[in-house]
Amino acid sequence: MSEKSEIKSVKDRTALSREIEAKATRKIKARRNATPGVWFGLGMMGLIGWSVVVPTLLGAALGIWLDNHHPGSHSWTLMLLIIGLVIGCLNAWHWVAKEEKEMREEQESKDE
Repeated sequence: MSEKSEIKSVKDRTALSREIEAKATRKIKARRNATPGVWFGLGMMGLIGWSVVVPTLLGAALGIWLDNHHPGSHSWTLMLLIIGLVIGCLNAWHWVAKEEKEMREEQESKDE
């Protein structure tokens, strides 16, 4: 009796593992073949926007604080605002270039 139950148990496990593997394969293929939608594009624009806005606002805030505590002949606020903007733009440019490279590599691997 125990041999039959063990054989049945092994067959059930292999059937279950094949079913799980098939479902996982379908999900992976669906993700690879899916084209990015509108929400993906809007999300990307939001990420890029925030990657520029955050350093700009941090630079402005630090500049205001420095102007209030260490007044001088030049404006810390304006200088740090511009520096923050430049850093944010470089950050966004780097991030977009990295994403483009990954998309290009993924497309090339699909074509092969």
